[in-house]
Amino acid sequence: MTEERVQKIMAQAGIASRRKCEEIIEQKRVTVNGKIATLGMKADASRDDIRVDGTRLQTPEMFDYIMLNKPRGVISDEDVGGNWPAARELIPIEGRLYPVGRLDVQSEGLLLFTNDGDLAHKLTHPRYEHPKIYRVLVAGNPTEKTLDAWRRGITLDGKRTLPCSIERVQKTKDGTWLEITLKEGRKRQIRRVASVLEHPALSIERTAIGPLKLGNLPSGGWRRLTEEEVSVLKKTLRQSRPPQKRQRRPPPQSNRQRKSSSSKKRN
Repeated sequence: MTEERVQKIMAQAGIASRRKCEEIIEQKRVTVNGKIATLGMKADASRDDIRVDGTRLQTPEMFDYIMLNKPRGVISDEDVGGNWPAARELIPIEGRLYPVGRLDVQSEGLLLFTNDGDLAHKLTHPRYEHPKIYRVLVAGNPTEKTLDAWRRGITLDGKRTLPCSIERVQKTKDGTWLEITLKEGRKRQIRRVASVLEHPALSIERTAIGPLKLGNLPSGGWRRLTEEEVSVLKKTLRQSRPPQKRQRRPPPQSNRQRKSSSSKKRN
């Protein structure tokens, strides 16, 4: 095998997502051949002794891909406070599995669990902009002007949200159902934007992640992805490329600057 970055090897072994593995390395919990690993260090998983918290890394021979329809009142990750049941507890399969992305406690819908850290990284990293679709009930009946503002982006924590797609689905006595497609996933983003626009989110259900669709999976139910779903998902990730940063155009030159530039060329 060729050498790869330690955090990538850890993610492929199912320790955690690549970003989380980087945090573990920064906490000095990882060693390579007895030496504390650092970010950027490379190793060969077939040759080197890589350990996390003293336990030698074992690269799994097979990856698991589990779709869960997370119900309300369940936390996506482990609840260190012990106030909520964890979504992982709804999947009666032994072994290490961790959620790809998050849904807050009161949100429901599609949650993917896997031990394939490399796939999890590519699916969740914001620079790849993989679409996630949500069915959202908001209070009241937002105007098109309000929805257009949401589509263009709202400033949260000093940074504008990426443009998104919003379709008005249905008006009911409880509020308005929207279908929202995001290409980023900031913490509680939909709830926060809806609150800023004075149409609080009453219900949020994620129905799709990239090519994966929740379908008719019942609340609290889970299933393994089919071979076709895994193949399509991996193909989508292989074809995806992070968007290139737009280069800023230089500011227009004044008449004085143009004259100075042309005189330099003549000289």
